[in-house]
Amino acid sequence: MINLKVNGLNFNYNGTSILEGINFSVDKGELLAILGPNGAGKTTLLKCLNAIHKPEQGCVLVKERDVFKLSSDDIAKLLGYVPQRVEPARLSVFDAVLMGRKPHIKWRVRDHDICIVDAALKRLSLCHLSLRYIDQLSGGELQKVSIARALVQEPEVLLLDEPTSSLDLKNQLEILRTVRGVVKGHMVSAIMTMHDLNTALRYADKFIFLKDGTIYGCGATECVTPEMIEAVYGVPVEIEIRNGCPVIHPIEDLNAIDHSHTHSHDHVHATASIHNQ
Repeated sequence: MINLKVNGLNFNYNGTSILEGINFSVDKGELLAILGPNGAGKTTLLKCLNAIHKPEQGCVLVKERDVFKLSSDDIAKLLGYVPQRVEPARLSVFDAVLMGRKPHIKWRVRDHDICIVDAALKRLSLCHLSLRYIDQLSGGELQKVSIARALVQEPEVLLLDEPTSSLDLKNQLEILRTVRGVVKGHMVSAIMTMHDLNTALRYADKFIFLKDGTIYGCGATECVTPEMIEAVYGVPVEIEIRNGCPVIHPIEDLNAIDHSHTHSHDHVHATASIHNQ
């Protein structure tokens, strides 16, 4: 069942086309990775989905409701957004996560809200930090708090902008397992912008390749081919299967690079010797 659908989305900035003719959909229980080089429009697209940016044309439908016609509270009930960077403030971790319940709170915080926050803190291994101020956290801890805050909104769709960019390997795996567990366990959808192709292949179900503000390719794992990657990134690669998962390797002769570097190093020394004579 389709959970989010994008039709004919165009976005311009200062008269320059940033996104053009964007069409795709995401089903319940599906994790979509938006891939592409720097400047392709990945973060801009994510912000358009959440109505942070208003496109010139097109619509974004979540459960058949047009996002651009909803109030901010109604949008927050449908879409949980995790930005790439979160500005720390003088709030405790618990209170920062509780703020994610704001669209659901009318007169006062209920026991139900507290239980949802406690569950999110436990899921992301943040319980021991619940009374710590978020301006005292590491970048990785702050990112986990931001994800917990989005989870307690109980959205239909999670939007995550480079969710693992500030995390070490252990926390990257923990976050992506958590996101995938939420998607599959609660039958919601998640859309993530990512740079790491191998991590995307490991956790995502579906992929969009953006190039120059348009969708160059879209589909499941079979659409991730060496030809697609070279066309989008300009880098030749090969793909092999390890433990049932595709793994991408750049085709690059490291010995040739080392040899070239040695010649360059010798040339510098030779030039220096001539100048010193």
